[in-house]
Amino acid sequence: MRSRTPDRLCAEAVDLARAAAEEAAAPGTVGEHVDAVADGDRVVTHLFECKEPGYRGWRWAVTVARASRAKHVTLDESVLLPGPDALLAPEWVPWSERLRPGDMGPGDLLPTEAEDLRLEPGFSGTDAGRPATDAGWPATDEVRPATAPDSTPVAPGVAELADAEDADVEPGSPAVQPDTTARGSIAAVADELGMGRPRVLSRYGLHIAADRWEEAYGPKTAMAQAAPANCVSCGFLVPLAGSLRQAFGICANEFGPADGHVVSLGYGCGGHSEAAVMPKPPRPAPPVIDETVVDPMPLRPDPAGGSVEAAGPGEEFGHS
Repeated sequence: MRSRTPDRLCAEAVDLARAAAEEAAAPGTVGEHVDAVADGDRVVTHLFECKEPGYRGWRWAVTVARASRAKHVTLDESVLLPGPDALLAPEWVPWSERLRPGDMGPGDLLPTEAEDLRLEPGFSGTDAGRPATDAGWPATDEVRPATAPDSTPVAPGVAELADAEDADVEPGSPAVQPDTTARGSIAAVADELGMGRPRVLSRYGLHIAADRWEEAYGPKTAMAQAAPANCVSCGFLVPLAGSLRQAFGICANEFGPADGHVVSLGYGCGGHSEAAVMPKPPRPAPPVIDETVVDPMPLRPDPAGGSVEAAGPGEEFGHS
């Protein structure tokens, strides 16, 4: 059973422990004696401060021991260990976990694992053969002639129709025609769609990408909560192709906060195309000229009687 009380002779061997620490450390970097810790029966570790720059809080640990019934203390080991307040480097993390968006620069290469869950094998055209024909022509995408060397020509007009329909025709009866033409095979369609890639995006990769886009430019963001309308009705939205079209698009508003980014259809901002239509500048009303009302002329008393007359221009009452 380990003893909690340091052995007396081992605890008194401070000078021996200091000499061992100074031999291992740089000159002048061994500080004051900190503590003596019992590691077992007649085994004690002496701790000294480390004054070396860059090792704040570290301590030199020198372990001494003595044999049973022996009075001579021997040196066991000396090592530099961190203390409770030591300055430590952060825990090592693999580069694949340290990488963050935007860390890659020009010339950097980012390898992907062979079993990356975000990817799955794609159709490369080499894992599906082309059906051979009864006429002996190789199963390729090459255009076949309308007649075979050892067979009868096709019916008149069929060759022209085949060229117009972009199809292949085998001479003979319909019973000897291939089930699928070379031009309409899976490999040919895959080539036209650009699917000749070793690996494509898996459902898992598609889902985590959608979650990432939804978190950055989704309906729960503060910008979308304060927006007057959603991107689904915005004229600046460029829809995506495939299944992502149902939930995402690309913002094409150069003044918007998500210009060039994939946005959720539930996202929105103040740059919505129909949010605020600029009113036309106000135009003053045309002047109104009232020509139907005539101002009354002033009246003057008639000197000959009690009647009154209208005063002429420039005339005043009480003057003849």
